[in-house]
Amino acid sequence: MTESEEMTEFERVAEFEIPDLVERLKDRVGREDRLVTAFSGGADSALLATVAHQVLGPRALAVTAVSASLPAAERAAARDFARSHGLAHVEVCTDELDRPEYRRNDGNRCFHCKSALFDAVTPVAAAMGARVALGTNLDDLSDHRPGQRAARDRDAVFPLVDAGLSKAAVRAVSRELGLATAGKPAAACLSSRIAYGDPVSPELLGQIEQAEDALHRAGFLVCRVRAHAAGSVARIEVPPEDLGRLLDRREEITGLVRAAGFVFATADLAGLHSGSMNALLPLSVVNRAD
Repeated sequence: MTESEEMTEFERVAEFEIPDLVERLKDRVGREDRLVTAFSGGADSALLATVAHQVLGPRALAVTAVSASLPAAERAAARDFARSHGLAHVEVCTDELDRPEYRRNDGNRCFHCKSALFDAVTPVAAAMGARVALGTNLDDLSDHRPGQRAARDRDAVFPLVDAGLSKAAVRAVSRELGLATAGKPAAACLSSRIAYGDPVSPELLGQIEQAEDALHRAGFLVCRVRAHAAGSVARIEVPPEDLGRLLDRREEITGLVRAAGFVFATADLAGLHSGSMNALLPLSVVNRAD
């Protein structure tokens, strides 16, 4: 499913289904005595953190993992959402960039990332006597997401999955609850923009963030800048309906991307597609957890 298709899919969730989905999620969350939600500020974790707050009150906590792979704008958005909805919210720093197995960027990068996340969040949860919950939805189960294995290894819970919520259902329920994140585009970590096999570094993450920020300011609010050839080539993804506008402004866009440190700027004619780097997995030399 492309990003633009995902953004409209939640319109197809039948209205009569939504109250049942809300109750199922509340029931699932209510089975936990205390819950710590790994909160990125995206649609999935925002819904989960909100419902946990509604059901568990002071026994719920939202925790945002902060590192160079989290865009500054997403960190600020998570803070603002938590503040506006009265969520108990803290930030923890994660050290994935200090881990050689993560920087190597093989097909299991997300496993090492989630391991770093749990190393930082688990002490917080333990102090509360809480379990850690991730905002994984049913659609995530069909994609290459080794981080889910790390989560299962740490006894994390997946309330959205247990309640039967797809991405479309997450958006529909979020809209029902009045959450601004209902229509928020997916925003995976910056490391997911780097081609497998090219090392992850703070410098390259900053390069990607600068290029995407520039595109946002230029009016392309939904986009990805995928880095290839160790950061020399930027493959720009926008929804198919925005491709014409992108190409019409190719000189301006090329200048913005080069200013961020890329040598070449390319447009992906297939349009924006979540997880598109996974097409490189069959070519990955190392595809195992250490």
